[in-house]
Amino acid sequence: MPEYQLTEVSYQADPLPRLTSLRGLGQPVLLDSADNRSHLGRYSVLAAAPSAVISSNTTPDALSEVRSRLQALGPAQWPAGQALPFGSGALGYLSYDLARELEALPSLAADDIALPSIQLGIYLWSLVSDHLQQRCWLVCHPSLPDAERVSVLLALQQAHSTTAEFTLKAPFRAEQSKAQYAQAFAQIQQYIQAGDCYQINLAQRFSSGYTGDPLEAYRLLRSASPTPFSAYMETPDASLLSLSPERFLQVHGGQVEARPIKGTRARGKTLGEDQALASELQHCLKDRAENLMIVDLLRNDLGRSCVPGSIRVPELFSLESYPNVHHLVSSVTGTLRADCDAIELLRTAFPGGSITGAPKIRAMQIIEELEPVRRSLYCGGVGYIGCEGQMDFNIAIRSLVCTNRQVYCWGGGGIVADSDVDAEYQETLTKIDNLLRALPVKPQIT
Repeated sequence: MPEYQLTEVSYQADPLPRLTSLRGLGQPVLLDSADNRSHLGRYSVLAAAPSAVISSNTTPDALSEVRSRLQALGPAQWPAGQALPFGSGALGYLSYDLARELEALPSLAADDIALPSIQLGIYLWSLVSDHLQQRCWLVCHPSLPDAERVSVLLALQQAHSTTAEFTLKAPFRAEQSKAQYAQAFAQIQQYIQAGDCYQINLAQRFSSGYTGDPLEAYRLLRSASPTPFSAYMETPDASLLSLSPERFLQVHGGQVEARPIKGTRARGKTLGEDQALASELQHCLKDRAENLMIVDLLRNDLGRSCVPGSIRVPELFSLESYPNVHHLVSSVTGTLRADCDAIELLRTAFPGGSITGAPKIRAMQIIEELEPVRRSLYCGGVGYIGCEGQMDFNIAIRSLVCTNRQVYCWGGGGIVADSDVDAEYQETLTKIDNLLRALPVKPQIT
């Protein structure tokens, strides 16, 4: 098997200068471990200039097309002692709306953003940073022409261009009133009492007009909310900005991991208040029950593609803290069956149970009924499928879409039988408040 060609370049903790140097090559994707203090944030991956782009707008079965392209590309071997999590393969996004192609769902919510439900580019090179070792390599697939490798290295040597300012035309506004949210909440309570479901993840959307460069917005958001599963991506239709703390699915060496988040508290204003809120979250029976519901759902989802008896829960109710919130996080693992690959796992497990509810298909039907607009990228995933069979996708919460000079952001939370409407509404605001406040607003003329 031919080997990857690795060229070591100087390490830079901040990936954005190199992103600006490479974005002129077209359709850049950055999988950004912005919170690299976390054990989850060791590597970042940057790529541009895909050799092909697979989109639901151009092929009826994009996931099968991705599999075919990766098989045609073929795996490469890592040089001795140099194995990295990714070298080449498919990078991009899966929107929440991909679920419509995998399950029988109604079509009620307005599709006003209208992005493809899936867009993955085939990238023959990537820039991989190891934040633990503080080293960085340009990794090239053996099929990449040497002239292209040289052009990438030259681009990296050029002084990066500066990003233009980013300004909101007005503060973000909620597209639903609190009364409309409360009405949807009440309907969910009726469904729960009727036995239709146990938990529903209900979200609302916020929006504003903007001017300037979405990459500058990402820089500001990244500074305000560093997370281990952040991402920035440019497509012909939109720029996608994700500050996600949540891993959806990872496949590495045939081992599968999901890390669902369920349970949230705001950070305290003082150290004592902060510690009290964290302790309250860890010991709250309601939040632990919600988390356990989703763990059970994911055990079932992973069990459809994993070796019987291999499903484990190595972490249950772990505390993870970010600049604005504390979260309860669990880990579900398994061993992928020999007759399944990462794409088959995506088909059987997408979208993540932590952002739908339980049971999952009925939850998605109720979400479609009660949320007035489609979720687009929100609650989908951004990540990679490598040509060696490995995969890693986030769940695109804390994420924004910039398209047609409008920027959209969503906040949501899980509703169960004993949920309080005021607390749940506030949680949708708490989760994204630091993102909404991080972007400057054009001064209003009075």
